Amino acid sequence: MDPGSASRPHIPDRDGSSLRTAEVARGRSRRRPAGEAPPLPRRIGKTGWWWLGLGTLAIIGWVTAVTVAGGVLLPVDQAVLELFARGRTPALTRVMLEVAEVGSDLVIVLGWAAILVLLVFRRLRRLLVFLGTFWLVQALAAYLAQGILDQASPLRPAGIAMLGPAGESAYPLAPLAMLTARLVGVLYALVPQGRMRQGGKAVAAVIIAVVALARMYLAIDTPTGVLVAVVIGVTIPLVGFRLLCPDEVFPVTYRRGRTAHLDVGGRRGEAIRRALHDQLGVIVEDVQPFALEGSAGSTPLRVKVKGDQDGWLFAKLYASSHLRADRSYKLGRALLYGRLEDEKPFNTVRRFVQQEDYALALMQRAGLPSPQPYGVVELTPEREYLVVCEFLDGAAEISQAPVDDAVIDQGLQIVRRLWEAGLAHRDIKPANLLVREGRLYLIDVFFTEVRPSPWRQGVDLANMLLVLALGSDPKRVYARALRQFSVEEVSEAFAATRGLTMPSQLRRMMRAQGRDLHAEFLKLLPEPPRPIAIQRFSSRRLGLTLAVLVGVFLAVGFVVSNLNGLGLLPG
Repeated sequence: MDPGSASRPHIPDRDGSSLRTAEVARGRSRRRPAGEAPPLPRRIGKTGWWWLGLGTLAIIGWVTAVTVAGGVLLPVDQAVLELFARGRTPALTRVMLEVAEVGSDLVIVLGWAAILVLLVFRRLRRLLVFLGTFWLVQALAAYLAQGILDQASPLRPAGIAMLGPAGESAYPLAPLAMLTARLVGVLYALVPQGRMRQGGKAVAAVIIAVVALARMYLAIDTPTGVLVAVVIGVTIPLVGFRLLCPDEVFPVTYRRGRTAHLDVGGRRGEAIRRALHDQLGVIVEDVQPFALEGSAGSTPLRVKVKGDQDGWLFAKLYASSHLRADRSYKLGRALLYGRLEDEKPFNTVRRFVQQEDYALALMQRAGLPSPQPYGVVELTPEREYLVVCEFLDGAAEISQAPVDDAVIDQGLQIVRRLWEAGLAHRDIKPANLLVREGRLYLIDVFFTEVRPSPWRQGVDLANMLLVLALGSDPKRVYARALRQFSVEEVSEAFAATRGLTMPSQLRRMMRAQGRDLHAEFLKLLPEPPRPIAIQRFSSRRLGLTLAVLVGVFLAVGFVVSNLNGLGLLPG
């Protein structure tokens, strides 16, 4: 068989000969040596390491000095607090009491404000890091303070009247550490990187300094305790955000859009260029987000590459966030409907991208008109990858192209070929059908299923008929369908199809036209088909439902019982 035939197209090889169809010049790929960082490494930066080292040394040094060294720091604390005590006046004391109270209130106000903003802009990752790092600061500060009381004997400096609430410990690290952590968390969770954040750091430093002075004036905190509390409050949020939400990968932005669409500028954009050059041997000139409105589970990109004549490649960026979204989506469907076909979640991002690259190869092997795969590109191992394929330059979505008899026949032939190859696309909608120079192409094959059930095959046929009817007429499409499918097959397809099995874009476009195309097709059938049940009841579904309910109950109980401890509720 000719290796370049339609039934067995040529797959891209290392010399890049097959890439010439996209007018892309490809050189030799480069293997990354062992030990070399990937194109997009996760790192906390020099200042992050400095704060991590300083925090570790401060905690170890302070605990050692207070416990093992028999209160060697007490004379220092005594001298400083006596200096503050000599400067006390009634008016200044009232001011300092107010400052200390405002410092406590700020923890609550900033906490709720940050939570609301992050929820409104759907920044769940930053919200989890914001809450998690704050809880860790609060727990560590309270543990250290309580541990000092339990093991050591030296208490706070004697002979100095305390003018404010002492809290639960002679070394109350938690209040100032929590305030510091809250301010740092707000800066990294809400303030865009750059001049605004640098200015915010200066404001936060002033607030912390004023509150710390007030608490030492009132003899609530000791100088060494203040130092350790501030170091803890800065280190944990700073390291947490830089490691789990680096600005170069997850920038703080207030543009509304789907959270699936990641930023491809900055470090990530540079990493994409480098990875494509090293791993595919192409020289990248530009990377642009492309057709975002039709994608909810990845970040689609159009990549301009240099050659004798500059060409384009299409790429989809997948990250850990997409993997988590896929798991949540499949869990939700399992709870609502039982396990529909091929709903098993993926374990890693690597398996995630392997599925789409494999599906693209399956489509090519079956002779279906779909983009040619060029391979998988790694940005961060197990975290971020690109799936690269042919870019159909000049193609238009089927909803924006004329749908004549030739296009209708091609759409029906695509479904017939899927059936014959033992495949199901599972996401046939206008955004996944492109027309170029009168030829229809099937794209976005991630959900492709091998050896699907007749029910799933019927859903593909019905959705294709509905998409074709959007730009044509149900009677015309039905008449053309009977040339390739029997009446029984069409009837079975509409018996299997209803709102759940129709992609949201298809449902939305039918509503916009004010037509119930599904009902119009049913009228054309000799007799209305009996609907095929979608619900699937099983012990697995029951177990998942119970597990989720118990998990929600425990989570709500934990949050309610700890809100006061986290400073998120007054009093």
